[in-house]
Amino acid sequence: SSIATMVAAVLVQIRHSALHVTIRLTQPHDLEAIVAIYNASIPGRMATADTVPVTVADRAAWFGEFDPKQRPLWIFCNATDRPLGWLSVRSFYGRPAYHATAEIGVYVAPDAQRAGVARALLDHALHQAPTLGLRTLLAFVFGHNLPSLALFDNVGFQHWGRLPQVAEMDGIERDLLILGRRLP
Repeated sequence: SSIATMVAAVLVQIRHSALHVTIRLTQPHDLEAIVAIYNASIPGRMATADTVPVTVADRAAWFGEFDPKQRPLWIFCNATDRPLGWLSVRSFYGRPAYHATAEIGVYVAPDAQRAGVARALLDHALHQAPTLGLRTLLAFVFGHNLPSLALFDNVGFQHWGRLPQVAEMDGIERDLLILGRRLP
């Protein structure tokens, strides 16, 4: 319900205030940290289909596609403004009929995992989504990424689809799950 969403947003703000953290829109100087956090996820073979690190130059055009008013890129920083994680909101499929649907992706620095960073970013995205004109959020998660599946399940995403063995990493074929959540 909308009351539950508002209460959750207030609790997230209170928790963030107590921890002296910030979730804010990214700035150009954040790109290096965003790339570092992303690259740290590659060796685990659970969070991305990239198999080799990307560079800041590789991600420059991608970074430029984000629009704070419609498709933002948020970053979670600690009290010293050190980025600990980020969440992207990207258009789904690039066609006008999908204007109210977006794909989200969330990445957390290794030393900040299991500390509530991803959950805080997801709560923030869920709270902000209606102001972005969004009614549906999607996430694409590998079937063997149990921590991410649990995280999305805990914030109300449902399993909407399964693409069996569509990814191959290190000789192992992996399923990709489509998770979705309708917003009030």
